[in-house]
Amino acid sequence: MLVDSFGRKHDNLRVSVTDRCNLRCIYCMPDGEPTYLPKAELLSFEEIERFVRIAVGLGVNKVRITGGEPLVRRDLKSLVRMLAGIDGVQDLALTTNGLLLAEQAQALHDAGLRRINVHLDTLDPARFERLVRRPGLDRVLAGLDAAQAAGFDRIKINAVAIRGETEADLVPLARLGRERGFEVRFIEYMPLDAGNHWERKKVLFGQEIVDTLSREIAPLVPEGRDVPGAPATEFRFADGAGRIGLIASVSQPFCRSCNRIRITADGQLRYCLFAREESDVRSLLRGGAGDEAVADLIRRTVDAKWEGHEINAARFLKPQRPMYAIGG
Repeated sequence: MLVDSFGRKHDNLRVSVTDRCNLRCIYCMPDGEPTYLPKAELLSFEEIERFVRIAVGLGVNKVRITGGEPLVRRDLKSLVRMLAGIDGVQDLALTTNGLLLAEQAQALHDAGLRRINVHLDTLDPARFERLVRRPGLDRVLAGLDAAQAAGFDRIKINAVAIRGETEADLVPLARLGRERGFEVRFIEYMPLDAGNHWERKKVLFGQEIVDTLSREIAPLVPEGRDVPGAPATEFRFADGAGRIGLIASVSQPFCRSCNRIRITADGQLRYCLFAREESDVRSLLRGGAGDEAVADLIRRTVDAKWEGHEINAARFLKPQRPMYAIGG
């Protein structure tokens, strides 16, 4: 088992397959054109499969594919098939902005993907374009339709909550979830944007979201976390129609139960989304190192994990990479 010095067991791996994205979200991407990694620096599917297989041998059983936008990586279904075939992977999931999902949902499901999160902050077309700086709301909604038609279970919608921007979207998104069977997960705005626009006063706090939905729709009953280490606190509407999740990384950090490690698209292993240090896996994979050397690097990275990200402390420093370059 991968257990750090604070006794946290790590069984959840997030794998970024690209830093490229077809949106320009204000809470992630720079104001100008982003600088992307050269394609030669990205891990190949074979390198990713090898790394995941080694991590699974150390106790990882949950794998989530992220980006950037993972669906812009060519032939992603082939990687899904490779990872789904690893003995010990019990949960294989993907996070996407949904723009390309309508075209790929069925192929991804056929390849072995079973869970999917779609990022969607608003149902208002004008606000959608302002937040992501691109059109495409209709394509995201079509992607959700396609995911349901393909047979995905418990589809989740991820929505970033920003004060002064998205208050009007809380109720419509929650109602969409109730009507369509989606679980909407509201995520507090975090200091991970490339434009350095984050301010604490812009964070729409989780308790405010719960209060609004309880008042405008129906009382929300807390149900805790699905599993220990899960990032979202789950709530169900008291009338029985639907659920929401709340990822309150700023107001209610869940660091003490965190069970995740993540590898970037260029093969750098991180023990936290906010970490300021990385372990170079790619050099080992491309330098002829054996599996045990890679496994030892994973163990050492987990052992070095800090107690928490300290967003609420004066000494907090942002990671050197923005969200799109780390992996969601």
